[in-house]
Amino acid sequence: MTESVEHTAGPAAAPRPGSEPAPGGYPAARLRLLQDKAPTGPDRRAALARLTDDWLAGLLDRHATAPGLSATALVAVGGYGRGELSPRSDLDLLLLHDGRADPRALAALADHLWYPVWDLGLALDHSVRTPAEARKAAREDLKVQLGLLDARHLAGDPELSAALRTAAYADWRESAPKRLPELHALCQERAERQGELQYLLEPDLKEARGGLRDATALRAVAASWLADAPRGGLEAARTLLLDTRDALHLATGRATDRLSLQEQDQVAEALGILDADALLRQTYEAARTISYAADVTWREVGRVLRARSVKPVLRGLLTGRSAGKGERSPLAEGVVELDGEAVLARTARPERDPVLVLRAAAAAAQAGLPLATHAIRRCATATAGHPLPVPWPAEAREQLITLLGAGPYTVPVWEALEAEGIITRLLPDWERVRCRPQRNPVHTWTVDRHLVETAVRASTLTRRVHRPDLLLVAALLHDIGKGWPGDHSVAGETIAKDLTARLGFDARDTAVIATLVRHHLLLVETATRRDLDDPETVGAVADAVGSTGTLELLHALTEADALATGPAAWSAWRGGLVADLVKRVAARLAGEPEPEGPDADGPTAEQERLAIEAGRTGGPVVALHTHAEPTEESADRPPAQQPVGVELLIAVPDQPGVLPAAAGVLALHRLTVRAADLRFLDPISDGPVLLLSWRVAAEYGSLPEADRLRVDLVRALEGALDVPGRLAERERAYARRSRAVPAPPPRVTVAGGSSRTATVIEVRAQDAHGLLHRIGRALEGAGVIVRSAHISTLGANAVDAFYVTGEDGAPLPDATAHEVASAVEAALR
Repeated sequence: MTESVEHTAGPAAAPRPGSEPAPGGYPAARLRLLQDKAPTGPDRRAALARLTDDWLAGLLDRHATAPGLSATALVAVGGYGRGELSPRSDLDLLLLHDGRADPRALAALADHLWYPVWDLGLALDHSVRTPAEARKAAREDLKVQLGLLDARHLAGDPELSAALRTAAYADWRESAPKRLPELHALCQERAERQGELQYLLEPDLKEARGGLRDATALRAVAASWLADAPRGGLEAARTLLLDTRDALHLATGRATDRLSLQEQDQVAEALGILDADALLRQTYEAARTISYAADVTWREVGRVLRARSVKPVLRGLLTGRSAGKGERSPLAEGVVELDGEAVLARTARPERDPVLVLRAAAAAAQAGLPLATHAIRRCATATAGHPLPVPWPAEAREQLITLLGAGPYTVPVWEALEAEGIITRLLPDWERVRCRPQRNPVHTWTVDRHLVETAVRASTLTRRVHRPDLLLVAALLHDIGKGWPGDHSVAGETIAKDLTARLGFDARDTAVIATLVRHHLLLVETATRRDLDDPETVGAVADAVGSTGTLELLHALTEADALATGPAAWSAWRGGLVADLVKRVAARLAGEPEPEGPDADGPTAEQERLAIEAGRTGGPVVALHTHAEPTEESADRPPAQQPVGVELLIAVPDQPGVLPAAAGVLALHRLTVRAADLRFLDPISDGPVLLLSWRVAAEYGSLPEADRLRVDLVRALEGALDVPGRLAERERAYARRSRAVPAPPPRVTVAGGSSRTATVIEVRAQDAHGLLHRIGRALEGAGVIVRSAHISTLGANAVDAFYVTGEDGAPLPDATAHEVASAVEAALR
């Protein structure tokens, strides 16, 4: 059998066949086609492929009957095989023969085909093989196998080409379980080498992640019949990249795939696009569509291959209802984990629960899981007819904050929501920054990705601020004004006011976020460009910021913004200058009198009644209420769409361990504490009564009965219920299945000057099962008396303040207070 012959470049010193006729009218016809403005895009590529087909077929027909030859066929593979021939594309050709031809005659035929191509200066990728040799080469080289999947007959014996194509597809489907992981690894290696097309200022349209190579890989996955890519927009995205490459080839006259800066204006003009920025934005959108399709597809491939790897005997043991079904683990109300993804529960009704999509996204990001595509699409379809009310209900706002605070896992979940159109539906102003390029070389990301990355960075700084929720939202919105005329900070301030009001923040919080957006560059620009010893410098910053709380938030936002920009935007030197400025401004602001906060409201009639009952019976009394929060449109909406708040009141005669016991019982019943208040009442009884007022939410499922909570609380206070042990067991189980990035460590501080009658211990930590229980036990172990507590959960962050005294009822000495804070922090670590 004749051995295969393969070339990938033009001849070096090989003799030119003297009998080769001139290539006729092909060069002129090709030139006319490329200069003609009428056919563009897919039409021009197809026309160029047909023209080239006819020319090559004529070359083969003139020489295929020479003495010594048997059955032969000329086959196009790769991009040419798909009929997509760009102006400077390679010609990928396979000369196929049945193995009976004379080797010299076969070599002469190959020369008669390849030399005319080289004479025109066209790049050629070619080989001469029998069908068996082609299949053997495919088994040894994945790239050869992928090329054969696009094999297309040009000339010669069609049965020879058809047989090879049929065999190539059969071989691919048989070997797919082995070859697909290899293909995925190649895609990942190429992405690491070339970067992500959607963020590069000079992207490689073919090799970068989200480029034409990835689109080809998705076609190969579909041909395996194991999985398929999401079809929405995929073909349009691939076509746009091909059109851009065509214009690039014509503009440069070279076979290049890199969209360099100096060519972008010319390419944009050739495509009829406004300017280079608009060109990049369209290119990024196409790349994002392909990247998202690739993520979903490779995830599905992994799931299918894992299922196929289970031994048949084990699959046979799965009988009844469990056969073929994965285990479902609850993540949140209406959301479960299934086979490594966050999916909707069987009982979920997104058409009645417009917050579900945000709850699912937050739960997925917190658990470090991808959010299933079908879950997003189901929510998208449902919420199209039942959007979130404006302003948003409290739960929707909290779920958004939880999503933003989830760390690196926020990014893939956010991108999945964005790919399905959810983000721009929730935040209409997002459309202007979506895929918007940033030509400043300091920036790594597009505007929208930079905003999400800033939130990711801010999530690691939430222990430094008193309002993590405001920090995370400001991080998401700080550059929202880019794309509008004028100073983006000024435009962003106006947009941020509208958006935060839409999210349901009150006027005070809206003003703080707007200030952060307006001045997000203030600290770093002042610290690096002004004289900090000049009192006017410090005074100007203090006037712009207005309060120490806003200054604290702005400091964290400044650092998060710089870290999310790129490695050149932040350094120890810059950080030191900003910290020095913040210290000086804080001192200036501290010299001004702080406004007194409003007095706490007195107890309600029900709270007094519960306190009297607890004092009379000597045991805990529990009341659980579900309230529909009033909205302007509540009368017109179905009850299931109304924002719901759950209030839990517990009155207990004063005794040691009430706070950790009550908090532990709530955690055991999977109740998340959103806010809480602890106070003492002194009804007509034998002693004071501790009143705990909680705002809670069920993690999933229904709320527990009040009587069940009371019984478990009695058992916990009596020591019959091992709350610490039960919570530790649950935490170990959660840790085994969680892949989330570790949260930043907790921070416990003494808030000096906050009260004249007590010491304020402030705790900032990741919200988790039993957190309040652990804090309560630590405070009790420190021997202090908790006079009141104010608990707030902001997204995934808990910010709790405890007013404590010594046994004498006086504030703690400074040294003792810091020892207590250290003990609590150690307990939480």
